[in-house]
Amino acid sequence: MAFIIPSIASPISSLQVKLAASQVKGAHIPHDIPRLELTTFIRSIISNQEDPKPFYVLDLGVLVNLMEKWNHCLPNIRPFFAVKCNNEPAFLAAMATLGAGFDCASKAEIEAVLSHGVSPSKIVYANPCKGEYHLKHAASVGVNLATFDSMDEVTKLRRFHPKCSLLLRIAVSNDKSSWRALGTKFGALPEEVAPLLRHAHRAGSTVVGISFHVGSKASESKVYRGAIAAARAAFDVADELEMPKMHVLDIGGGFKANPLFDEIAETINDAIKDYFPESHDDLDVIAEPGRFFAETAFTMVANVMGKRVRGEKREYWISDGIYGSFNLPAYDRSSMIVSPLHHSHHLHTHNPVPATYPSTVFGPTCDSLDTVVDDCKLPELELNDFLVFHNMGAYTTSAATNFNGFNISAIPTYLTFTSANS
Repeated sequence: MAFIIPSIASPISSLQVKLAASQVKGAHIPHDIPRLELTTFIRSIISNQEDPKPFYVLDLGVLVNLMEKWNHCLPNIRPFFAVKCNNEPAFLAAMATLGAGFDCASKAEIEAVLSHGVSPSKIVYANPCKGEYHLKHAASVGVNLATFDSMDEVTKLRRFHPKCSLLLRIAVSNDKSSWRALGTKFGALPEEVAPLLRHAHRAGSTVVGISFHVGSKASESKVYRGAIAAARAAFDVADELEMPKMHVLDIGGGFKANPLFDEIAETINDAIKDYFPESHDDLDVIAEPGRFFAETAFTMVANVMGKRVRGEKREYWISDGIYGSFNLPAYDRSSMIVSPLHHSHHLHTHNPVPATYPSTVFGPTCDSLDTVVDDCKLPELELNDFLVFHNMGAYTTSAATNFNGFNISAIPTYLTFTSANS
Protein backbone atom coordinates (compact mmCIF):
# COMPACT_ATOMS: atom_id res chain seq x y z
CA MET A 1 0.00 0.00 0.00
CA ALA A 2 1.33 3.46 -0.90
CA PHE A 3 2.36 5.69 1.98
CA ILE A 4 -0.08 8.59 2.43
CA ILE A 5 1.12 11.90 3.89
CA PRO A 6 -1.47 13.23 6.37
CA SER A 7 -3.09 16.48 5.31
CA ILE A 8 -2.10 19.76 6.92
CA ALA A 9 -3.96 20.29 10.16
CA SER A 10 -6.69 22.87 10.59
CA PRO A 11 -5.82 26.14 12.36
CA ILE A 12 -4.76 25.65 15.98
CA SER A 13 -5.51 28.10 18.76
CA SER A 14 -2.76 29.66 20.85
CA LEU A 15 -4.40 28.20 23.94
CA GLN A 16 -4.00 24.66 22.58
CA VAL A 17 -0.29 25.27 21.98
CA LYS A 18 0.21 26.63 25.49
CA LEU A 19 -1.62 23.71 27.06
CA ALA A 20 0.32 21.13 25.08
CA ALA A 21 3.68 22.63 26.03
CA SER A 22 2.82 23.12 29.70
CA GLN A 23 1.56 19.56 30.14
CA VAL A 24 5.00 18.10 29.43
CA LYS A 25 6.56 16.64 32.58
CA GLY A 26 8.68 19.26 34.33
CA ALA A 27 7.51 22.12 32.11
CA HIS A 28 6.64 25.53 33.47
CA ILE A 29 3.24 27.13 32.91
CA PRO A 30 3.51 29.67 30.06
CA HIS A 31 3.34 33.34 31.00
CA ASP A 32 1.47 35.63 28.59
CA ILE A 33 3.46 38.84 28.18
CA PRO A 34 3.97 41.59 25.61
CA ARG A 35 7.03 40.90 23.48
CA LEU A 36 8.78 44.01 24.79
CA GLU A 37 8.59 42.65 28.33
CA LEU A 38 10.71 39.56 27.74
CA THR A 39 13.55 41.11 29.75
CA THR A 40 11.20 41.69 32.66
CA PHE A 41 10.16 38.05 32.51
CA ILE A 42 13.81 36.96 32.51
CA ARG A 43 14.46 39.14 35.56
CA SER A 44 11.55 37.52 37.36
CA ILE A 45 13.10 34.09 36.80
CA ILE A 46 16.46 35.31 38.09
CA SER A 47 14.90 36.83 41.19
CA ASN A 48 13.41 33.45 42.12
CA GLN A 49 16.68 31.54 41.82
CA GLU A 50 18.38 30.48 45.03
CA ASP A 51 21.73 30.72 43.28
CA PRO A 52 22.54 32.00 39.78
CA LYS A 53 22.18 29.32 37.11
CA PRO A 54 21.79 29.27 33.32
CA PHE A 55 18.35 28.72 31.81
CA TYR A 56 16.38 28.91 28.57
CA VAL A 57 13.21 30.76 27.68
CA LEU A 58 11.01 29.24 24.98
CA ASP A 59 8.68 31.77 23.41
CA LEU A 60 5.62 29.90 22.16
CA GLY A 61 4.28 33.11 20.64
CA VAL A 62 7.25 33.25 18.27
CA LEU A 63 6.68 29.59 17.37
CA VAL A 64 3.02 30.18 16.51
CA ASN A 65 3.99 33.15 14.33
CA LEU A 66 6.60 31.04 12.53
CA MET A 67 4.06 28.34 11.74
CA GLU A 68 1.68 30.99 10.40
CA LYS A 69 4.55 32.33 8.26
CA TRP A 70 5.31 28.86 6.92
CA ASN A 71 1.68 28.10 6.10
CA HIS A 72 1.31 31.47 4.35
CA CYS A 73 4.45 31.15 2.22
CA LEU A 74 4.38 27.38 1.61
CA PRO A 75 0.69 26.49 2.02
CA ASN A 76 0.94 23.15 0.24
CA ILE A 77 4.11 21.89 1.90
CA ARG A 78 3.87 20.02 5.20
CA PRO A 79 6.76 20.70 7.61
CA PHE A 80 8.35 17.64 9.25
CA PHE A 81 10.45 19.24 11.98
CA ALA A 82 14.03 17.92 12.17
CA VAL A 83 14.22 16.68 15.77
CA LYS A 84 18.04 16.79 15.74
CA CYS A 85 17.82 20.58 15.73
CA ASN A 86 16.12 20.83 19.13
CA ASN A 87 14.58 18.00 21.15
CA GLU A 88 13.19 20.07 24.04
CA PRO A 89 9.99 18.16 25.03
CA ALA A 90 7.80 21.25 25.43
CA PHE A 91 8.91 22.48 22.02
CA LEU A 92 8.14 19.14 20.37
CA ALA A 93 4.73 19.09 22.04
CA ALA A 94 3.98 22.56 20.72
CA MET A 95 5.12 21.62 17.20
CA ALA A 96 2.93 18.52 17.27
CA THR A 97 -0.06 20.61 18.34
CA LEU A 98 0.61 23.02 15.47
CA GLY A 99 0.21 20.10 13.06
CA ALA A 100 3.84 19.44 12.16
CA GLY A 101 5.24 16.08 11.24
CA PHE A 102 8.73 15.05 12.36
CA ASP A 103 12.01 14.06 10.74
CA CYS A 104 13.70 11.49 13.00
CA ALA A 105 17.10 9.85 12.69
CA SER A 106 17.21 7.32 15.56
CA LYS A 107 15.20 5.22 17.98
CA ALA A 108 15.53 7.89 20.68
CA GLU A 109 14.15 10.61 18.42
CA ILE A 110 11.26 8.41 17.32
CA GLU A 111 10.42 7.63 20.95
CA ALA A 112 10.62 11.33 21.88
CA VAL A 113 8.07 12.23 19.22
CA LEU A 114 5.71 9.32 19.88
CA SER A 115 5.67 10.19 23.59
CA HIS A 116 3.59 13.26 22.67
CA GLY A 117 0.88 11.20 21.06
CA VAL A 118 2.09 11.82 17.52
CA SER A 119 0.92 9.27 14.96
CA PRO A 120 3.73 7.18 13.40
CA SER A 121 2.34 8.27 10.03
CA LYS A 122 3.62 11.77 10.84
CA ILE A 123 7.24 10.63 11.10
CA VAL A 124 9.75 10.22 8.28
CA TYR A 125 12.83 8.19 9.20
CA ALA A 126 15.13 10.53 7.29
CA ASN A 127 18.51 9.00 8.10
CA PRO A 128 19.73 7.37 4.85
CA CYS A 129 21.90 4.92 6.82
CA LYS A 130 20.05 3.32 9.72
CA GLY A 131 21.35 0.95 12.37
CA GLU A 132 19.59 -2.42 12.48
CA TYR A 133 18.48 -1.92 16.10
CA HIS A 134 16.94 1.46 15.27
CA LEU A 135 15.31 0.12 12.13
CA LYS A 136 13.73 -2.78 13.99
CA HIS A 137 12.26 -0.30 16.45
CA ALA A 138 10.82 1.84 13.65
CA ALA A 139 9.14 -1.26 12.24
CA SER A 140 7.74 -2.25 15.63
CA VAL A 141 6.06 1.13 16.21
CA GLY A 142 4.77 1.62 12.66
CA VAL A 143 7.11 4.29 11.30
CA ASN A 144 6.70 3.27 7.68
CA LEU A 145 8.47 5.96 5.62
CA ALA A 146 12.26 6.09 5.33
CA THR A 147 15.00 7.42 3.07
CA PHE A 148 17.78 5.47 1.34
CA ASP A 149 20.66 6.22 -1.02
CA SER A 150 22.46 2.88 -1.43
CA MET A 151 21.72 -0.69 -2.48
CA ASP A 152 22.91 -2.06 0.86
CA GLU A 153 20.33 0.12 2.62
CA VAL A 154 17.58 -1.38 0.49
CA THR A 155 18.74 -4.85 1.48
CA LYS A 156 18.73 -3.87 5.14
CA LEU A 157 15.26 -2.35 4.89
CA ARG A 158 13.87 -5.42 3.15
CA ARG A 159 15.25 -7.62 5.92
CA PHE A 160 14.27 -5.63 9.00
CA HIS A 161 11.33 -3.49 7.81
CA PRO A 162 9.82 -4.99 4.64
CA LYS A 163 6.62 -2.94 4.95
CA CYS A 164 8.49 0.37 4.85
CA SER A 165 7.81 2.78 2.00
CA LEU A 166 10.93 4.46 0.66
CA LEU A 167 12.16 7.85 -0.49
CA LEU A 168 15.28 7.89 -2.63
CA ARG A 169 17.59 10.61 -1.31
CA ILE A 170 19.39 12.35 -4.19
CA ALA A 171 22.47 14.55 -3.92
CA VAL A 172 22.21 18.28 -4.62
CA SER A 173 24.85 19.29 -7.15
CA ASN A 174 25.47 22.88 -6.02
CA ASP A 175 24.81 22.72 -2.27
CA LYS A 176 28.14 24.52 -1.73
CA SER A 177 26.05 27.70 -1.59
CA SER A 178 24.85 26.50 1.81
CA TRP A 179 26.72 27.02 5.08
CA ARG A 180 27.22 23.31 5.54
CA ALA A 181 26.89 21.08 2.48
CA LEU A 182 25.52 17.57 2.95
CA GLY A 183 26.14 16.09 -0.49
CA THR A 184 29.55 14.69 0.42
CA LYS A 185 27.88 12.24 2.83
CA PHE A 186 24.31 11.75 1.64
CA GLY A 187 22.45 11.41 -1.63
CA ALA A 188 22.53 9.38 -4.83
CA LEU A 189 24.46 10.83 -7.76
CA PRO A 190 22.57 11.29 -11.06
CA GLU A 191 24.12 8.18 -12.59
CA GLU A 192 23.12 6.14 -9.52
CA VAL A 193 19.41 7.02 -9.58
CA ALA A 194 18.29 4.46 -12.17
CA PRO A 195 20.27 1.52 -10.72
CA LEU A 196 19.01 2.28 -7.21
CA LEU A 197 15.38 2.60 -8.26
CA ARG A 198 15.65 -0.59 -10.31
CA HIS A 199 17.27 -2.44 -7.42
CA ALA A 200 14.62 -1.31 -4.92
CA HIS A 201 11.80 -2.23 -7.30
CA ARG A 202 13.20 -5.68 -8.00
CA ALA A 203 13.74 -6.24 -4.28
CA GLY A 204 10.03 -5.69 -3.71
CA SER A 205 10.28 -2.32 -1.95
CA THR A 206 7.78 0.45 -2.64
CA VAL A 207 9.55 3.65 -3.58
CA VAL A 208 6.98 6.42 -3.11
CA GLY A 209 9.10 9.45 -3.87
CA ILE A 210 12.31 11.46 -3.89
CA SER A 211 13.99 13.48 -1.16
CA PHE A 212 16.90 15.91 -1.07
CA HIS A 213 18.53 18.44 1.26
CA VAL A 214 20.26 21.54 -0.11
CA GLY A 215 22.45 21.92 3.01
CA SER A 216 22.28 23.97 6.18
CA LYS A 217 21.28 27.62 5.88
CA ALA A 218 20.87 27.95 2.13
CA SER A 219 22.13 31.32 0.91
CA GLU A 220 20.59 31.19 -2.57
CA SER A 221 17.04 30.36 -3.56
CA LYS A 222 18.06 28.93 -6.92
CA VAL A 223 19.60 25.86 -5.28
CA TYR A 224 16.07 24.67 -4.49
CA ARG A 225 14.98 25.06 -8.10
CA GLY A 226 17.91 22.99 -9.28
CA ALA A 227 17.18 20.29 -6.72
CA ILE A 228 13.48 20.14 -7.65
CA ALA A 229 14.50 19.81 -11.31
CA ALA A 230 16.75 16.89 -10.36
CA ALA A 231 13.89 15.32 -8.41
CA ARG A 232 11.65 15.63 -11.48
CA ALA A 233 14.28 13.80 -13.51
CA ALA A 234 14.29 11.01 -10.91
CA PHE A 235 10.48 10.78 -11.10
CA ASP A 236 10.82 10.41 -14.86
CA VAL A 237 13.35 7.60 -14.44
CA ALA A 238 10.88 5.73 -12.23
CA ASP A 239 8.22 6.13 -14.92
CA GLU A 240 10.62 4.81 -17.57
CA LEU A 241 11.29 1.78 -15.37
CA GLU A 242 7.50 1.25 -15.18
CA MET A 243 7.53 1.45 -11.40
CA PRO A 244 4.38 2.31 -9.42
CA LYS A 245 3.63 6.01 -9.68
CA MET A 246 5.65 8.00 -7.11
CA HIS A 247 3.78 10.75 -5.29
CA VAL A 248 5.99 12.18 -2.49
CA LEU A 249 8.53 14.98 -2.87
CA ASP A 250 10.62 15.76 0.23
CA ILE A 251 12.47 19.08 -0.24
CA GLY A 252 14.49 18.76 2.97
CA GLY A 253 15.65 21.72 5.05
CA GLY A 254 18.10 24.62 4.89
CA PHE A 255 15.54 27.28 5.85
CA LYS A 256 16.06 30.23 8.15
CA ALA A 257 13.46 32.66 9.50
CA ASN A 258 14.94 35.63 7.66
CA PRO A 259 13.99 37.83 4.67
CA LEU A 260 15.48 35.29 2.23
CA PHE A 261 12.80 32.79 3.24
CA ASP A 262 10.14 34.65 1.23
CA GLU A 263 12.29 34.47 -1.89
CA ILE A 264 13.08 30.80 -1.30
CA ALA A 265 9.39 30.00 -0.81
CA GLU A 266 8.45 31.75 -4.05
CA THR A 267 11.19 29.87 -5.90
CA ILE A 268 10.02 26.53 -4.48
CA ASN A 269 6.36 27.16 -5.31
CA ASP A 270 7.22 28.20 -8.89
CA ALA A 271 9.59 25.26 -9.39
CA ILE A 272 6.99 22.73 -8.24
CA LYS A 273 4.44 24.22 -10.63
CA ASP A 274 6.95 24.15 -13.49
CA TYR A 275 8.36 20.67 -12.97
CA PHE A 276 5.27 18.89 -11.63
CA PRO A 277 2.40 20.62 -13.47
CA GLU A 278 0.36 17.47 -14.01
CA SER A 279 0.72 16.36 -10.37
CA HIS A 280 -0.82 19.35 -8.64
CA ASP A 281 -3.51 17.34 -6.83
CA ASP A 282 -1.64 14.05 -6.47
CA LEU A 283 1.81 15.20 -5.32
CA ASP A 284 2.48 15.20 -1.56
CA VAL A 285 5.22 17.73 -0.79
CA ILE A 286 6.93 17.72 2.59
CA ALA A 287 9.98 19.48 4.02
CA GLU A 288 12.39 18.95 6.93
CA PRO A 289 12.89 22.40 8.50
CA GLY A 290 14.88 22.65 11.72
CA ARG A 291 16.32 26.03 12.59
CA PHE A 292 13.45 27.87 10.83
CA PHE A 293 11.20 26.96 13.76
CA ALA A 294 13.67 26.49 16.61
CA GLU A 295 16.33 29.16 16.28
CA THR A 296 14.52 32.39 17.15
CA ALA A 297 12.03 30.80 19.58
CA PHE A 298 14.68 30.24 22.27
CA THR A 299 16.65 32.68 24.42
CA MET A 300 19.47 31.48 26.67
CA VAL A 301 20.55 33.26 29.88
CA ALA A 302 23.84 32.58 31.68
CA ASN A 303 25.34 34.16 34.79
CA VAL A 304 28.79 35.69 35.12
CA MET A 305 30.73 33.39 37.46
CA GLY A 306 34.21 34.84 36.99
CA LYS A 307 35.94 38.04 35.90
CA ARG A 308 39.42 39.28 35.09
CA VAL A 309 40.53 42.81 34.20
CA ARG A 310 43.62 43.35 32.07
CA GLY A 311 44.00 47.01 31.33
CA GLU A 312 41.06 48.05 29.19
CA LYS A 313 40.10 44.47 28.43
CA ARG A 314 37.46 42.59 30.40
CA GLU A 315 37.34 38.81 30.53
CA TYR A 316 34.31 36.98 31.88
CA TRP A 317 33.49 33.36 32.67
CA ILE A 318 29.88 32.25 32.34
CA SER A 319 28.13 29.07 33.46
CA ASP A 320 27.73 27.53 29.99
CA GLY A 321 30.15 27.16 27.10
CA ILE A 322 31.12 25.45 23.85
CA TYR A 323 30.65 21.97 25.30
CA GLY A 324 27.10 22.91 26.22
CA SER A 325 24.70 25.33 24.57
CA PHE A 326 27.39 27.15 22.58
CA ASN A 327 28.85 24.19 20.73
CA LEU A 328 27.53 25.55 17.42
CA PRO A 329 27.26 29.33 18.01
CA ALA A 330 30.92 29.26 19.07
CA TYR A 331 31.86 29.07 15.39
CA ASP A 332 28.59 30.19 13.80
CA ARG A 333 27.97 33.71 15.08
CA SER A 334 25.74 34.84 12.24
CA SER A 335 22.52 34.54 14.25
CA MET A 336 23.44 34.66 17.94
CA ILE A 337 22.94 38.05 19.61
CA VAL A 338 24.30 38.79 23.10
CA SER A 339 23.13 41.51 25.46
CA PRO A 340 24.07 42.26 29.09
CA LEU A 341 21.63 42.06 31.96
CA HIS A 342 22.89 43.64 35.14
CA HIS A 343 21.75 42.38 38.49
CA SER A 344 19.25 44.87 39.96
CA HIS A 345 21.63 46.40 42.48
CA HIS A 346 24.22 47.08 39.77
CA LEU A 347 21.91 49.25 37.67
CA HIS A 348 22.95 52.89 37.30
CA THR A 349 19.92 54.75 36.08
CA HIS A 350 21.81 58.05 36.03
CA ASN A 351 23.99 56.72 33.19
CA PRO A 352 21.67 55.26 30.54
CA VAL A 353 24.57 54.82 28.05
CA PRO A 354 27.36 53.10 30.01
CA ALA A 355 30.91 52.85 28.74
CA THR A 356 31.85 49.65 26.93
CA TYR A 357 35.09 47.69 26.97
CA PRO A 358 36.76 45.12 24.71
CA SER A 359 35.51 41.86 26.22
CA THR A 360 35.90 38.11 25.92
CA VAL A 361 33.41 35.63 27.30
CA PHE A 362 34.69 32.17 28.30
CA GLY A 363 32.78 29.03 29.15
CA PRO A 364 33.15 27.22 32.50
CA THR A 365 35.40 24.31 31.53
CA CYS A 366 39.17 23.95 31.84
CA ASP A 367 39.62 23.84 28.06
CA SER A 368 41.36 26.97 26.77
CA LEU A 369 39.31 26.67 23.56
CA ASP A 370 36.11 27.15 25.55
CA THR A 371 35.47 30.69 24.32
CA VAL A 372 31.88 31.76 23.76
CA VAL A 373 32.38 35.29 22.41
CA ASP A 374 35.72 36.88 21.53
CA ASP A 375 36.58 40.56 21.17
CA CYS A 376 33.12 42.03 21.65
CA LYS A 377 32.11 45.32 23.27
CA LEU A 378 30.28 45.02 26.59
CA PRO A 379 29.59 47.36 29.50
CA GLU A 380 31.28 46.60 32.81
CA LEU A 381 29.82 43.44 34.31
CA GLU A 382 30.14 42.10 37.85
CA LEU A 383 29.87 38.66 39.34
CA ASN A 384 26.31 37.30 39.19
CA ASP A 385 25.32 39.67 36.41
CA PHE A 386 23.84 37.87 33.40
CA LEU A 387 24.32 37.70 29.66
CA VAL A 388 21.29 37.09 27.47
CA PHE A 389 21.85 35.18 24.22
CA HIS A 390 19.10 35.47 21.64
CA ASN A 391 18.36 33.04 18.75
CA MET A 392 19.66 30.05 20.68
CA GLY A 393 17.26 27.29 19.65
CA ALA A 394 19.13 25.58 16.80
CA TYR A 395 21.65 22.84 17.53
CA THR A 396 22.43 24.06 21.03
CA THR A 397 21.24 21.70 23.79
CA SER A 398 20.66 18.90 21.28
CA ALA A 399 24.40 18.71 20.55
CA ALA A 400 25.69 19.40 24.07
CA THR A 401 27.93 17.20 26.22
CA ASN A 402 28.70 16.84 29.93
CA PHE A 403 32.40 17.57 29.49
CA ASN A 404 34.22 18.49 32.71
CA GLY A 405 31.13 17.53 34.70
CA PHE A 406 28.91 20.39 33.58
CA ASN A 407 25.48 18.85 33.06
CA ILE A 408 23.71 20.60 30.19
CA SER A 409 20.58 18.45 30.67
CA ALA A 410 20.02 20.15 34.04
CA ILE A 411 19.47 23.58 32.44
CA PRO A 412 15.74 24.33 32.75
CA THR A 413 13.49 25.82 30.08
CA TYR A 414 10.83 28.36 31.03
CA LEU A 415 7.80 28.95 28.83
CA THR A 416 6.31 32.22 27.78
CA PHE A 417 3.89 33.39 25.11
CA THR A 418 4.68 36.84 23.83
CA SER A 419 2.47 38.96 21.66
CA ALA A 420 3.64 41.93 19.62
CA ASN A 421 0.27 43.63 20.16
CA SER A 422 -0.19 42.98 23.91
